[in-house]
Parts: sequence; structure tokens; C-alpha cells
Amino acid sequence: MKIPLNYIARNLWTRRLTTGLTAAGLALVVFVFATVLMLDEGLKKTLVTTGEYDNVVLIRRASETEVQSGVYRDQATIAASHPAIALGQDGQPLVSKETVVLIALNKRGSEKPANVVIRGVSQLGLTLRPQVKLSSGRMFRPGSSEIIAGSGIAKRFTGAGIGETLRFGQREWTVVGVFDAGNSGFDSEIWGDADQLMQAFRRPVFSSVIVRLNDSREFDAFKKDIETDQRLTLEAKREQTFYADQSKALSTFISILGLTLSIIFSIGAMIGAMITMYASVANRVAEIGTLRALGFKRRDILAAFLAEALLLAMAGGVVGLFFASFMQFLSFSTVNFQSFAELAFGFTLNPAIVIKTLLFAIVMGLVGGVLPAVRAARMQIIDSLRAA
Repeated sequence: MKIPLNYIARNLWTRRLTTGLTAAGLALVVFVFATVLMLDEGLKKTLVTTGEYDNVVLIRRASETEVQSGVYRDQATIAASHPAIALGQDGQPLVSKETVVLIALNKRGSEKPANVVIRGVSQLGLTLRPQVKLSSGRMFRPGSSEIIAGSGIAKRFTGAGIGETLRFGQREWTVVGVFDAGNSGFDSEIWGDADQLMQAFRRPVFSSVIVRLNDSREFDAFKKDIETDQRLTLEAKREQTFYADQSKALSTFISILGLTLSIIFSIGAMIGAMITMYASVANRVAEIGTLRALGFKRRDILAAFLAEALLLAMAGGVVGLFFASFMQFLSFSTVNFQSFAELAFGFTLNPAIVIKTLLFAIVMGLVGGVLPAVRAARMQIIDSLRAA
């Protein structure tokens, strides 16, 4: 014979004020925990979706970012002639020789400077990135001092809107278009003609070479050919893998910070839940004695109070998750520890995060409720009835 679940739920409803305050504390902790997971997932999604699976990034060996890399023109030419590289409709290899530099731009409103990625691309740069679409304006003209800005940059930085001008590399550059990269890392970049940017910044070498393979299954053989060629000092990575690696340092920082905050807050929430459950036990001594007199066993009392704590935790978990879901409408920008450039990304909620968050809430309820439940189960029938 078990104590009905609706009886347990009514006990929580009877103590509405205490239940509400405890659930609110648990909800706050769940909100922080879920938000951190969503932030980390948003970062990874932004950088992973930046790359195309069939694209390969060639950078100087041992370079972690394109900013640190240097690819000589003859090396780029040799790599671009590999037979595994796909050909475009015009019969030319699908290759984009690119240069990447960092500049400081002022943010709109605050006028605080932040590092922004300037990427010089070839005319095939957009072809190799089908997720990048011009949302307004037009493409820059080759050989001109024209640039296009990512949607995130155009909104946040002074001079990055269509028709505005930016000064860097001892030139005035006119923004002629804004592109949408599908919430990927490219939304936080400015693109222009590679040759013009190399001249402006006096860079004799490319930063990277992006190629499209005929068949993604040829990647391992292509990688081996590139990395064993004595004329080249390059390494090859799938574009998705390359950008995923860019998130490791920042992702680790977010995870450690979030875990620390969640642990600190959860200790307080569990103590609050424990106090609430102890108070419930103290106020229901006669009820516990009556249940025991009616034939309910100790394990039934234990299970009932544990179920009460878990229901309280689930209520807090659902409320916290509900409010955390609204964070998906916000965006967040910070410095990427790998590239030292500002990166904008959003909060992403998925089923895995929902499950982890609810399990976290259940664990808090279980830890906070186990000791009061044990105390209730150990009460003697006679002592409980006498205390009443």
C-alpha cells in the first residue's frame, strides 16, 4: 500500500507560500545552469556552422588561427593544383586564397573599441560559403576599396552600415553591402578584395587557402599529400573542424565559470529545500503517526517525502527552464580567446539541454529531501501520536 501521489501534491499546495519560495530558489539555480549550457551550445553552433564539411582550410603548420598563419603565394598555387579539388562551372578550381587581419573599431553608442576580423576573399569566397547571402546592398567590386559587412558587425559597430566608410590600412573603405551568414562566425567579419587588403596592410602572404574537394571521402588522402609535400609547410583541416577548434578555449571558460556558479547557487538551493522539508516534517508529526497507524510502512513514508521533494524540484526546474528559454531571443558578444576578435552568438536550447537541466533539478531535490524523508520515516508511531 503506497501513499497516493495526489495526496503528496495537496500537501505542497497547502503550504503554497513556502512551496513557492523554495521553488523560486530552485528555479533561479536552474535558470543559471540552463543559461550557461545554452550559451556554450550557442557558441559551438555558431562556430561549427561557420564551416562547410566539404571545404578544407590550409594554414601554416602549427598555427592555431588564420591570423597567426602565413601561406606564400607559390605554396598556395601548388596546393590549388591538387587533383582532388573540385572544379567550378568555368573549369577553374574551387579555391579561395584569403588574408585575415584584426583591426579595432568603435562600437555604436559606447564608442568602445573592439577587435574585428577583416577577411580578404577571392571571387569564389561566396561560392565556397553557400550559407553567406547578401541581405542588402551589393557585392564589392574586385580591385576597389569596397567592403561588405556581416550583419552582426553592421549593427554593432560605427561606420559599418551600408553607405558608411571605415578607415583602416591607410585607406578609406566604403561599405557597399551587408551579408547574412546564418548566425555563423562570418556574421562577425568584414569582407573585401584579398589583393587590395594585402596591399593596404602590406602583407606579402595569404593567411589561408580554402578549397572544395570533389569527394569528402578523399580528405584523408588530400591531407596526407599536403602535409607530406616538402615544398609546403601547411596542414589541412576540414573547415568545420577548424572552426570548432576555435571554440575550445572560450567554451572551456564558459563551462568552468557556469559550473562554479551552478555549484555555489545549488548548495544554497538544496539547503533551502532541506529546511522546507524539515519544517514540513515538524509540522506533520501527527499526520505521520496517523499514516503509520493506518498501516503505511516506513518505506512508504520515506517515498512520500522524497516524492514531495522531487515534485518541488521539478516545479522549480520547469519554471527555471521556461524563463531560460526566452534567452534564445537575445544575442551575446565577447572576445574569442583563440582569435582575439569579437564574436557574436546566441543562446541555443535543444532537447539535450532540457534533459540535463531537469536531471539537475531532480538531483537538487533528491539531495535536499533525503535527510528530512529519513527523519520522517524513523518516527515511532506512539511518539508521533503523543506529540500531536
